[in-house]
Amino acid sequence: MAITPIPPGDSAVAVVNPDGGGPLVLVCEHASNHIPARYGGLGLAEADRDSHAAWDPGALGVARALSARHDAPLVAGAVSRLVYDCNRPPDAASAMPARSERIEVPGNRDLTPDARAERELSVYRPFCAAVARILEARRAARVGTVLVTIHSFTPVFNGQPRAVEIGLLHDQDTRLADLMLQNAPALPHRRIARNAPYGPQDGVTHSLRLHGLARALPNVMIEIRNDLLTSAADQARLAGEIDTLLTPALIALGLSPVARAL
Repeated sequence: MAITPIPPGDSAVAVVNPDGGGPLVLVCEHASNHIPARYGGLGLAEADRDSHAAWDPGALGVARALSARHDAPLVAGAVSRLVYDCNRPPDAASAMPARSERIEVPGNRDLTPDARAERELSVYRPFCAAVARILEARRAARVGTVLVTIHSFTPVFNGQPRAVEIGLLHDQDTRLADLMLQNAPALPHRRIARNAPYGPQDGVTHSLRLHGLARALPNVMIEIRNDLLTSAADQARLAGEIDTLLTPALIALGLSPVARAL
């Protein structure tokens, strides 16, 4: 399967396979580092625009591979999270951060209420609407659904190495994460952990709460260390490993997974 980036443009969201009939709905909020021209690059250096601060490198490739494997709809962000982080509510400071780890974001300093509202309306609302349309259509059609969001994280954060390689994050609904963690012994070479390197206390489960918990859908946020995702082959390999955890969990939930070899 070819892993292709989302082409830059004015749209805030890209939808892949919207009518997919498998039980997964995939969301990749931080799929792109594209900054629309109207934001003047946010005053960032090129290296900062390419860094993890601006997106989740490798996450889209994993999400696309899982979408193909499971005939799953995929909703992917098409704008950098430094413009608006679609995994944050509009009132969160981290939705439009003035600083991300050690990177200053000049274009996000002292944003006026009007400037924040423009980004909410042009980025966050269309993204959320795309997710909601798919989930509501499936509910109307009585299609069994689980919500899975795909992210990547850095091997080092604020100078501290991270040993975990795959994190399975949840909020109040632990069903899917519990079942996936039961299957972790099938990947003995991987360090897999619950609510790591982040957890709900860090405000990272907004999408799970908004789209999953609100509809009583089993849900999980998957974080993969990005040094494991440096090539298309790596991304496809990790998608297969994630599926080793995911497919038995779907079966345990009484859903019929689509298992296509890639």
